[in-house]
Amino acid sequence: MKRIFHKNDYNSQDARSETMNSSRLEKTRFSDEFLWNMLGQAVMSSRVSSQTPESLQVEDEHIYGPVVKAQKLSRPEMREPKSLHPFLNPERDLTTDESGPPVHIQLNRGKSFAPSVTRILQQTLSTEQLFYLDRWKRRMLAELGEEGFKQYSQSIFKQGKLFHSALEEILMSGVAWTPGTSGTPEHPPDVQGYLQSISHILEDVRAVRAIESTVQHGPLNYLGVVDCVARYRGVLCVIDWKTSEKPKPFLSNTYDNPVQVAAYAGALNADENYKYQVENGLIVVAYKDGSPAHAHRLDSDLMSEYWKTWLLRLEEFTEQRANQGSTASAEKK
Repeated sequence: MKRIFHKNDYNSQDARSETMNSSRLEKTRFSDEFLWNMLGQAVMSSRVSSQTPESLQVEDEHIYGPVVKAQKLSRPEMREPKSLHPFLNPERDLTTDESGPPVHIQLNRGKSFAPSVTRILQQTLSTEQLFYLDRWKRRMLAELGEEGFKQYSQSIFKQGKLFHSALEEILMSGVAWTPGTSGTPEHPPDVQGYLQSISHILEDVRAVRAIESTVQHGPLNYLGVVDCVARYRGVLCVIDWKTSEKPKPFLSNTYDNPVQVAAYAGALNADENYKYQVENGLIVVAYKDGSPAHAHRLDSDLMSEYWKTWLLRLEEFTEQRANQGSTASAEKK
């Protein structure tokens, strides 16, 4: 039987997301991040050779049977957003007040039905990204079986959640964390390697302004939960903590993560709950074996470029929803 994959295969939870309670929302967020991390791993592991999606498909068809791709309009690479909404808030000063504890605004779906950054990026994945993700999933199922893959997914999900919880505890404490030092909190074995990996990064993180805090862009109608806002080597940044089983020494290895960070920063700059602005970003990739994490800096120029990319993805998402609404209305008639 021929196998069909389509971008909507990965978005079946969208229609139900707006009715989830807070505990399910937290689980959904980490499930989304798991899918996001797996996409990066899938592309990374598939691009270690010179093979292309076309040659890989020939190989996969021999192993798994033919894949029939769903029709999808290609996205022009160099087009400009229809509406270039400003990244920075012209009504807000770039100077910041460093006093006070870190902000922690929990996600409350009862007050907002805006889509999340992660969901928007998932629903606007390119055909190539979908190809690699589908290929990775089929290979993992072939190697582990359905039950083994389920256990693997749950393990990664658990590790990601524990890692973020440990980071939140460390950063909220305001105490410098050094592995093996007496007086520092103990953390589960599953995250010790990740914490060791980022220990040299944490040494340069100061003046934490927000941790696991919701940001919302009212005019553009989207929201997200930012991992951290703090000064890294003296520069105020939106910091995104990632885990990976593969080395990611270059910014290009992080795929859509820079777009995600720019989207968070743009939302924070527009959110009335925050009295400051952020124009820099930092993506930190931690490794379970404890090897030194890679830190990818995004200066204001890079953030502006990724902000434009985000606006294009947001436009595509909005058009998809409008088309789905039109189709649903036509079917009712």
